[in-house]
Amino acid sequence: MQLIDGKAISDRIKQEIACEVEKIKAEGGKIPHLAAILVGHDGGSETYVANKVKACEQCGFKSTLIRYETDVTENELLARVEELNRDEDIDGFIVQLPLPGHISEQKVIEAIDYRKDVDGFHPVNVGRMNIGLPCFVSATPAGILELLKRYDINTKGKHCVVLGRSNIVGKPVAALMMQKAVPGNATVTVCHSATPDIKDICRSADIIIAALGSPHFVTADMVRDGAVVIDVGTTRVPSDKTKSGFKLTGDVKFDEVASKCSYITPVPGGVGPMTIVSLMRNTLLAGKKEIYK
Repeated sequence: MQLIDGKAISDRIKQEIACEVEKIKAEGGKIPHLAAILVGHDGGSETYVANKVKACEQCGFKSTLIRYETDVTENELLARVEELNRDEDIDGFIVQLPLPGHISEQKVIEAIDYRKDVDGFHPVNVGRMNIGLPCFVSATPAGILELLKRYDINTKGKHCVVLGRSNIVGKPVAALMMQKAVPGNATVTVCHSATPDIKDICRSADIIIAALGSPHFVTADMVRDGAVVIDVGTTRVPSDKTKSGFKLTGDVKFDEVASKCSYITPVPGGVGPMTIVSLMRNTLLAGKKEIYK
């Protein structure tokens, strides 16, 4: 069993990006600028955004954090999105999800200029990704594929089972894994809450990508010997052993599954760091205008 070290890979990619930014700076080019809108004080969102701001510093980007309280109106938020769309100094921006219930997340996502949508959630980017055109690929799926690539894990002709059908992870990673590319070229099965015989399907998989948000869902009896297991789950489970009072728990029961795998990602330290570094890479592409001229 080999542990897939997402933190080490993400640190390496941040160094690669920082070197490229230094080159841009030396040539008198524009430093990439990422903005983030954060609504309210959700603990998870606060942590994610703080990590994104820190990653910007490590990559040499400019970053701007825009905060609103939970009572911000939908119209106020949409107006700020439009401002950022028009701001020529902002290369890319994100609106941290989830948003309060009175705001339509889909309306906000569609209001973002797809050329600045470094989260890769806008329908234009999602559509282009599905037909294999250049686009901003959403960060978590992009991070998963980068891990497979950096560890030289063969995906061609392999059976890949994706657990989960979310718009953020399940659907896009399934589409990417079946595309004629490296990594990719896999035969993909997507399972969800209405899928019968999930255990049997998982046992036939060469690669399992678990993105359900259901702690310890994947157990040893679901995994064949030698399988590759990518755990996307990051559920906050109460714990009296940590200072914060919770611990991040994956969708895979790591202690009993790991010994059966050829490769496996831990939680934390696997897919999570790659999500943030993929956002950095999209910001670099946005700054260089490499996808949308």
